[in-house]
Amino acid sequence: MPAALALLACQTAGAQNYPVKPVRYIVPFPAAGSPDIIARQITERFSKMWGQQVVVDNRAGAGGTLGAAIAAKAPADGYTLFQCNIASSAIAESLYAKMPYDHQRDFAPISLIGKTPNVLVVHPSMPARTVKEFIAYAKANPGKLSYGTSAAGSSQQLAMEYFKLTAKIDVVQIAYKGAPQALTDVIGGQIPVSVQSAPGVLTAIQSARVRALAVMSLTRLPQLPAVPTVHESALPGFDSSSWYGLCEPTGTPAPILDKVYADLTTVLRMPEIQQRFRDLVIEIAPTSRDAFAQFMRAETARWARVIKEAGIAQQ
Repeated sequence: MPAALALLACQTAGAQNYPVKPVRYIVPFPAAGSPDIIARQITERFSKMWGQQVVVDNRAGAGGTLGAAIAAKAPADGYTLFQCNIASSAIAESLYAKMPYDHQRDFAPISLIGKTPNVLVVHPSMPARTVKEFIAYAKANPGKLSYGTSAAGSSQQLAMEYFKLTAKIDVVQIAYKGAPQALTDVIGGQIPVSVQSAPGVLTAIQSARVRALAVMSLTRLPQLPAVPTVHESALPGFDSSSWYGLCEPTGTPAPILDKVYADLTTVLRMPEIQQRFRDLVIEIAPTSRDAFAQFMRAETARWARVIKEAGIAQQ
């Protein structure tokens, strides 16, 4: 048997038996947040399917790049899974002057898991009640409006900068340590505008403490059926959502990648998982491995352009 065929046969046999020991699942964010909850829902099902423990390893820091760097350097044997995301695998490449990994070179994409839309919200005293009215108001008052967001390079900050570039408006950023602090100041009237992730702002919208002008995904949220999208109400094609996916280190045998992809797809089709993710305001969106690779390349290029055109300084 030629060497290449022998290697393939060995890898295929290994994939059929995989896993034969515990698997590490790296999440580059702290415990208890949405990324961690997503991971624990998936790993619980993987553990049952595989008969091996799949352990969540929270490695938070540096906008998701700390955990990504650890995953990139892990052995490519199938025993390290990485929950990649918009921050570590699209934004970071253009945001940081020095990167400890190259996400396109160092990771093998498996699948997109899901997306979480961003939402443009304002204090109830804001005279603008639609996106078109907001754009007109901002154009009439250039540089006088401010928006609050979490740290530089967050999905929410870049969503607003993308919105500003597309709408051709001037709104000044006020950076906070985190999105909840920015939301608190919008509720309190200290700042008029913010872009927030849908899960983090849903309760404030439903209690009328802030007004949602638009959802920033292409489709409306079932939880906010009366809130239009930016796409339908003012800027056709506008789409800005946070997202999560699954990757493994480059060099992981293809049969193992295929098995993890197939099992992840099975998990994401489970009714209880679909309901749990709806509760988290996450749109499940599995893709093929090739489609996910193309998606990440497109996202990397898009946010690189936004960072450059918005003049966001590298860190």
